[in-house]
Amino acid sequence: MLRVVIIGYGEMFTNLIAGTLDSGCEIVGVLRKDMIKYPSIWRKIRDILNPSVEYNYIKSYNLHEINAKGVNTKEFKQTLLKLNPDIILVGSWGEKISKEIYDLPRIASINAHPSLLPKYRGPNPYFWVIRNQEQMSGITFHLIDKGLDTGAILAQEEIKIYPSDTGKSLKSRTVLAARGVVCELLKSLSEDIIIPLTQREDRTSCYSHPCDLELDFTKTAEENEALIRAISPWSEAYFYHNNFCLAVSQAEIEENKTEYSQCGTVVDFSIKNKTISVLCGDNKVLKMHVNLYKKYNRPFTKNYIKREVKIGNILQ
Repeated sequence: MLRVVIIGYGEMFTNLIAGTLDSGCEIVGVLRKDMIKYPSIWRKIRDILNPSVEYNYIKSYNLHEINAKGVNTKEFKQTLLKLNPDIILVGSWGEKISKEIYDLPRIASINAHPSLLPKYRGPNPYFWVIRNQEQMSGITFHLIDKGLDTGAILAQEEIKIYPSDTGKSLKSRTVLAARGVVCELLKSLSEDIIIPLTQREDRTSCYSHPCDLELDFTKTAEENEALIRAISPWSEAYFYHNNFCLAVSQAEIEENKTEYSQCGTVVDFSIKNKTISVLCGDNKVLKMHVNLYKKYNRPFTKNYIKREVKIGNILQ
């Protein structure tokens, strides 16, 4: 039976725990982000008054929680030496793990990355694959090395991206797939030898954190609508109208049945439904559900649309 230490946070972390338990392997320790994010006293109060999903998951399975302020600390290294794990699993983690740590397990340190590596290295590929209108994404388990998501691949599974997918819905399906893949991977590592597949550097792509969320109506309606879905629910895309910033929560694409032809033109709006319809560069209309961007202004959105928005306005 393999001895496994799991590091991470969020849904990926809990699904790696579930998949490891499914495989029959022994989880000898876990490290969650809250251990390094909050001071000890505040974390204990939070765990009592407002426990996280990760904390509840750990307690429900009576897992040993590692007390360390980071993966590269002396405390974490000493704990690993005592636990003597065969494998370290990492699922969503902000720190870069040092060679001194990732070389400690008997078999390997393995990261779960939510894309089809070597494509979409870096943070939040859920956002980037939808924004770039990809048809497929995936989950990859790879060896941890000195690079960022560059280690040799041990297992992969493709995940279809649907036209209705948001960043959240794609993430939910991806982490669920990770549970099944890690289960099979750990069983294989227990029973057989897996030959890691070196990533092809000529096929790589790497992205940073989501940025540039302003809509560009010179682009197609599909490109703008993809951006709106990609960032949901973590943030909102936006555009400017009369120097006011309007946030867009969702949008639909419609055919242009108006006399207007210049992209950026307001062709329709609804005060009741808080929608503004704008012509895009492909001569299609993007019907957007909007709110004034600042939260304290949002109750006044309908009044703003009534006073300021006019058909024929051109957004610059």
